[in-house]
Amino acid sequence: MRAVIQRVSRAAVRVNAKTVGEIGRGLLVLVGIGAADTAESAASLAEKVATLRIFPDEAGKMNRSVVEAGGAVLAVSQFTLFGDVRKGRRPSFIAAAPPELAEPLYEQFLESLRGFGLRVESGVFRAMMEVELVNDGPVTILLDTDREF
Repeated sequence: MRAVIQRVSRAAVRVNAKTVGEIGRGLLVLVGIGAADTAESAASLAEKVATLRIFPDEAGKMNRSVVEAGGAVLAVSQFTLFGDVRKGRRPSFIAAAPPELAEPLYEQFLESLRGFGLRVESGVFRAMMEVELVNDGPVTILLDTDREF
């Protein structure tokens, strides 16, 4: 699984001009599921996201997780994180998991995050979405379970 994590002061996702997920301070996580991903990948990524220390402590150092900071997570599925542009100009998405594999793993990722006591909002799987965010910092982190993060 791949994730682009952005520390945000607020974020929202809309489908057909209707807000389906919205958070204040926390993390916007764009999640891509690969064809070789498993339930273990989803649980491992969720643990990393929940415990990643990218929120400031009293001294202003990145030393707190989203859990410790009292933040929330907005997770949005994004198969395009598996786009391969090494050959030509049009991305190939052959490494992305098919929807029937990806959706249950995405749902497991969300449930695993909730297991850390986080408030988790999400987009709509396979929908065309508009994502709006205010990046705080900016802080943006890339994770990939195939590379052990």
